[in-house]
Amino acid sequence: MTFNEDSQLSGGKVKRRGRTAAIGGGGVGVAAIVVFLVAQFTGVDLSGLVGDGSGTTQIQQQDETVQPAEECRTGRDANQRVECRMEGAAESLDAYWTGEADSLGIAYTTPGFWLFDGSTDTGCGQASAATGPFYCPPDRSIYLDTAFYDDLQSRYGSSGGPLAQMYVVAHEWGHHVQQLQGTFADTDRSGTGASSGSVRVELQADCYAGAWVGSAATTRDASGETFFEPVTRAQIADALSAASAVGDDSIQERATGRVDPDSFTHGSSAQRQAWFTRGYERGATACDTFSVPGSQL
Repeated sequence: MTFNEDSQLSGGKVKRRGRTAAIGGGGVGVAAIVVFLVAQFTGVDLSGLVGDGSGTTQIQQQDETVQPAEECRTGRDANQRVECRMEGAAESLDAYWTGEADSLGIAYTTPGFWLFDGSTDTGCGQASAATGPFYCPPDRSIYLDTAFYDDLQSRYGSSGGPLAQMYVVAHEWGHHVQQLQGTFADTDRSGTGASSGSVRVELQADCYAGAWVGSAATTRDASGETFFEPVTRAQIADALSAASAVGDDSIQERATGRVDPDSFTHGSSAQRQAWFTRGYERGATACDTFSVPGSQL
């Protein structure tokens, strides 16, 4: 999507952490499991992030936090710089979900949103650029190394345009909405398969991302300006390319040359595109993936 150049960004939704440095040892346990689960967005093996099971792992010390939005004041800035684009997307998402919360029966709060370089410490354990973007329920925050967007194009085959980038953020924001709904607590995500609880959670987050896109051109900043210009077909195709690129079948075929639906955790490319489109066309209240028979997911 293209930001309305006259829209105003208030700043403060996105913060950045500098590159971290390893300072010691520790243990694994729950953090290892959580990091594995949240990293499934990219299908990358993250076992090396949390040690080798010998009781040794990295503990990171954070550099000073800075807010990248200090120079992100307008939609024009968001169109030109990826950090400003993240800030603009966050402000639009926050405005959208503030207005949409009542329809879902939730008390909405804003998630944390951290950009980082290289590696960072989270409430779900250590994360690195290889982890990919994820939402961490314990600290209710989104974590993203923007280097992932290069991988989205080069490794995952997405067109990698602005809306593809913001789809990633909107998907993770959807997980925050699910956290507020109690979805994570109420859903058994231990299983796998094309109609498993984990797939239903992920498809709903895709649907929520689509719902935001469907309303983005009418969502307004604090001064009453719309954040975005009207969405084009080409931009929707951009978002759908990202949804397709991170489908379980696409990732598996690239990695192994075969597809195993019984091991799906996020849904196929077709499922992810379909639920994004459903949200885009029908809104957040149409995103109940849990009452749908598996054959209709």
